[in-house]
Amino acid sequence: MKPRETALGARLASALIALAVASGLALAGAGSAAAVSTTADTVEPTVTWSVTPADAAGPDGRSWMELEGDPGQTIQEHLAVRNLGTTEVTFALNAADGYFTSKGRFNMLPHGTESVDAGTWVGVQENVTVAPGGMAVVPVAVTIPSNATPGDHAAGLAASIFSKGSDGGASVGVESRVGFRVLTRVSGEIAPSLAVASSKAAYRSSWNPFEPGSTRIDYTLENTGNARLSVSGSTVAGGVRLPDASGEAAAPVELLPGDRRTLQIEVPGAWPVGLLSYPLTVEQSVILPNDVSEPAAALQQNIEVWAIPWSQLVVLLAVLLIVGGLLWGRMRRRRHVEKLLEAAREEGRRSVVNL
Repeated sequence: MKPRETALGARLASALIALAVASGLALAGAGSAAAVSTTADTVEPTVTWSVTPADAAGPDGRSWMELEGDPGQTIQEHLAVRNLGTTEVTFALNAADGYFTSKGRFNMLPHGTESVDAGTWVGVQENVTVAPGGMAVVPVAVTIPSNATPGDHAAGLAASIFSKGSDGGASVGVESRVGFRVLTRVSGEIAPSLAVASSKAAYRSSWNPFEPGSTRIDYTLENTGNARLSVSGSTVAGGVRLPDASGEAAAPVELLPGDRRTLQIEVPGAWPVGLLSYPLTVEQSVILPNDVSEPAAALQQNIEVWAIPWSQLVVLLAVLLIVGGLLWGRMRRRRHVEKLLEAAREEGRRSVVNL
């Protein structure tokens, strides 16, 4: 299984004349590029660039770096910055700890947030100037600390530019980043472990009593080991396997060590027949370097939810009220007729006596 590389764009402004300061980044895969232009009140040209892993000669076809090393070892790498614009640009280079967002996209800590793990291992020069249409290959050194724990560690490596614009009439500075992930596996005991941290189900009735409702299953997975995992959950309802609705194009979810992700499964066509039970199956694979994965034992859990047939009960109550009303009316009419008959009999008896 090959992890899907995604492109992330975020541009957060920091006002130069205000007190607030913010930054943003965009991570891109190999061969992708970012274009940044200033606001309408400036005349600076658009800057377009791409950043990819490389060897000493240039881009080597990788989308990101997957490295293996021992504690205390330094791994020599390169990155290539292409300036696809029409003017010379100086790019700032930096690395930071990497993580996956709640949507499953890889990102790196924003500028100004301190890294505590693999982001501190990546050494690269502070900036590089690239001519228009040109490319620069920059050495990168990944130094694994002697006390680094075994397992997978994630970082991001990016090239960024600063531009000026306006936000509500205020002059602002905008930082835009393009980069890729740097994944380092430290040698030692690799102990993959996955847990279902929590799970629940909620039943939603249909307003139409003659149609079934649906069930939503929410479950949180936690990577409690030290290796990257590829996970996907599913349940079975009516003999049909239903996968989770998270991620992109039903792709498996990738979890870094320590990651927690909440996923959902939608179960349509669920009739409210009391206690509903759904078997949750979470399949997992350990992601090894060089785009190789190794299947691990699946997790199994049973999730139950009460499905109360509220709309059907309302209809039943209405029917009972109607039937009860009809019966009550019929009984009242019968009593009235019986009273009339009894009155007629009594009148007849009086007539006989009077004769």
